[in-house]
Amino acid sequence: MGSDRPSGRVARLPLRGRLALLTAAVVALAVAACSLAAWLLVREQLVASLDDSLRRSQVPVQLVLRQVEAGRCVTVPSDERAEDANPFASTVRIVDRHGTSCVVFGQRQLDVSPNDLEVARGEAAESLHNATAADGTVYRVLTQPLPGTDAAMSVARPMDEVKASLDRLGLVLGLVAAGGVLASAGAGVALARAGLRPVDRLADAVEHIARTEDLAVRIPVEGDDEIARLSRSFNSMTRALAASRDLQQQLIADAGHELRTPLTSMRMNIDLLVRSERTGRPLPERERRELLDSVRSQMAELSALIGDLQELSRPESSPAQAATEVVGLHETTERAVERVRLRGTGITISADLTPWYVRAEPAALERAVVNLLDNAVKFSPAGGEVTVSLSGGVLCVRDQGPGVPAEELPYVFDRFWRSPSARGLPGSGLGLSIVARTAQRAGGTVELRPLSGGGTEARLALPGAPAPPPEHPPRVP
Repeated sequence: MGSDRPSGRVARLPLRGRLALLTAAVVALAVAACSLAAWLLVREQLVASLDDSLRRSQVPVQLVLRQVEAGRCVTVPSDERAEDANPFASTVRIVDRHGTSCVVFGQRQLDVSPNDLEVARGEAAESLHNATAADGTVYRVLTQPLPGTDAAMSVARPMDEVKASLDRLGLVLGLVAAGGVLASAGAGVALARAGLRPVDRLADAVEHIARTEDLAVRIPVEGDDEIARLSRSFNSMTRALAASRDLQQQLIADAGHELRTPLTSMRMNIDLLVRSERTGRPLPERERRELLDSVRSQMAELSALIGDLQELSRPESSPAQAATEVVGLHETTERAVERVRLRGTGITISADLTPWYVRAEPAALERAVVNLLDNAVKFSPAGGEVTVSLSGGVLCVRDQGPGVPAEELPYVFDRFWRSPSARGLPGSGLGLSIVARTAQRAGGTVELRPLSGGGTEARLALPGAPAPPPEHPPRVP
């Protein structure tokens, strides 16, 4: 559990704090890597320089041999040996093939390594390595054969001069790294603040909308980066929400207006019936029957209006698309024609249908065709004829009515729109709107156009084929 606490604290930081911390961490790692590489490179160069210095020391072999013959090669050198007796500023020692060593010049006895023995035994030409004195001082040692003898001579210099330079370099690099991390943290905060300013504006806009429900807010879009794309997407979303809310409010207002008329008429008729019963003065049977028929027709009108509203309130996308299947448009039209004929309107309906299969929602498609037929019947004169034809995926419904004026054609598929000449006829103004929505869902089109000899033609075109696909047999009602 303890290992999750730091990451939890970081996750609780603001986004700009996390960005600044991430920037500082990345810069710190980069600076640390560069500093380490520089330190190792300088160390390698300093050690190589010390090795070159050891090779150039040129300790005379004869002088070393005379010191040995004079007994000045000691196994345990004294710290009190005079420094002026060492003209080479180095520690010089002799190592024989058995590993015994003695110091000729200098004050420190060094460890004998296997590399020194290999040189003393003639197994190696020279050896460069580090050795540690009794007091812990580290020396750089160059061991070479001693001519004329079976021993080797080692020349050693302390690594203190290299260590001191490396310590100073490490201090400088550490200070530079610390300064770089602090500077990068500050730069990260500044960059995060500047880079997240559009996000702050977006957050302010979202909070403003949540607080006030004001969908007219727009975020200024600058550039073409990801933030600009997010801003454009947010603006598109608010525009879509605003349009949806306006449509919803308009639908509610229009529905309320349409519902008011039949409800008022029903209330007046029912009030007349109730008053007649309460006063004990019954209405004549004919008037009473007419009032009841009026109430019944108004209730049917309300029921149809509510059904149309339910159809239009359904979502535009997935639910309707999920219920689609292969349907025979000719079969659906035949059923719709029979339904309209059973209503006994006195209008003759003739149909000439060729097979055509489409992918649509069966119930919605049949309702759309019924609405087209009802619309044609409503505007047909008494004893008129409505002709229905289906060919090549185009369903045509023609009536013999007065036709639709050209200036009204752009509005016939709007919700609750009705021609001024049709205000006295039954209907809610939603039938053609439902037809247009069904056609759009099925990937088709619908249009009304006047006929040259009078009347109106409704054309419903849906994509499909004259035969159903093998893997999708037509729906059987």
